[in-house]
Amino acid sequence: MPRSMQLTRRLFSTILLGKMIGFGVAGTTLSVLRRSSSASETEAAKKDTSQSNTSRLETAPRKSGKSPDKVDYHQITEAEWKKRLTASQFQVTRKHGTEPAFSGKYHNNKNDGVYRCVCCKTELFDSQEKFDSGTGWPSFWKARKKEVIEESSDDLLGYRRTEVHCTRCNAHLGHVFQDAPKTPTGLRYCINSVCLVFVPRKEAEADAK
Repeated sequence: MPRSMQLTRRLFSTILLGKMIGFGVAGTTLSVLRRSSSASETEAAKKDTSQSNTSRLETAPRKSGKSPDKVDYHQITEAEWKKRLTASQFQVTRKHGTEPAFSGKYHNNKNDGVYRCVCCKTELFDSQEKFDSGTGWPSFWKARKKEVIEESSDDLLGYRRTEVHCTRCNAHLGHVFQDAPKTPTGLRYCINSVCLVFVPRKEAEADAK
């Protein structure tokens, strides 16, 4: 074969190979670009969704007043309670103790307001349901709400009594007796002052807003 023809065939083969390689590179590059574009679109969609959700959360109506206390008081350890409470508060509320009669600061309190749990600040009793039982402990003929108080049997003194404690934090409060016939319910919630925090009516109403 003439040398000129051989050179022509080699040149043609080189050009053809170059085009094939070029097409391959171009195809690979196009494929990479397509995948990159698809990934970018997916990421952008996720970002838009996240921003949309955030926007909905930020524009959702919020309730007025203080944020609710979400503490799980049943998970607080005894060591932590000792840090939060005074020695007498801890002994009565966490160890089922009893303060001496007529020693508490609320047994003769006649101010208008509500009584909250010293441990978790739940409203337990109202001064409008408080009465003078002559026993030396704050006495109420009903709880502020039925669900804030739980009852259990207490046989520690050799006879059956009904213990009452705070539903929210399990603080021992005292006992309830059916020995107050002159009250609307016939009940006497005999509560330790040290378990309570008194809050004047106006202050309690302001807290509820």
